[in-house]
Amino acid sequence: MKHCARVDGHCGRCEGDLPFEFTMAFQPIIDLASARITTYEALVRGPNGESAWSVLSQVTGELLYRFDQACRVRAIEMASALDMQERLSINFLPNAVYEPEACIQATLDVSRRVGWPTDRLVFEFTETERVTDQGHLKRIIDSYRMMGFTTALDDFGNGYANLDLLTELEPDKLKIDRQLVMGCDQDRRRQALLRAVHGLARELGLEVIAEGVETREEALWLAHVGITRQQGFFYARPAVAALAQDLGPRLRELRRAMRE
Repeated sequence: MKHCARVDGHCGRCEGDLPFEFTMAFQPIIDLASARITTYEALVRGPNGESAWSVLSQVTGELLYRFDQACRVRAIEMASALDMQERLSINFLPNAVYEPEACIQATLDVSRRVGWPTDRLVFEFTETERVTDQGHLKRIIDSYRMMGFTTALDDFGNGYANLDLLTELEPDKLKIDRQLVMGCDQDRRRQALLRAVHGLARELGLEVIAEGVETREEALWLAHVGITRQQGFFYARPAVAALAQDLGPRLRELRRAMRE
């Protein structure tokens, strides 16, 4: 790990304009137990709503740190402008954080500027490649907790985001990958795995969120086993520069069905 490049309040790696434009879309995370939206996840999109890949494919190694910081700032600015009252969940790349206390300064600055409470920030982390410095990742998570942030392990059950990360790391939330969720109302193997993950999370004191919920049947099966916090197209697709339409009636109806 190279040393932090922040000097006299400025960072040569993180500051400066990006050579491309991007915006954010917001997708709700709901809780059927309370029939409400608890959080919005900020997801990067092209300036005209193009896919995340259209943006991420332009992020070189040289731009990684600057892009990570820019995403945090843009997400908070847009959430504030939309008068979001729920928590805001932002994805970050651990390898784009050199020193947690230094690399969080832009986030703290924009939060102060727009009046966003830092206790309503959630940082999601995932690894598409194996974590080579788990101690560094642990320092980030522990530092964020001390600063009042919440952390979530994303894509659990897919790729490298698996049990080995939980032997040392202590996130607050566990987001179950779509691969485990899809068809769970009919697939006994997925049901067994989901029950096991839910039990594990309960033992470790982690909040569980099921990602990629696409059908009513999936939503109700998950709720019946206790996984009431969910996210997916069944509730709302990510909306560019907008919040979800009123989900109250649907969530209340599902809560009634869940209790039957």
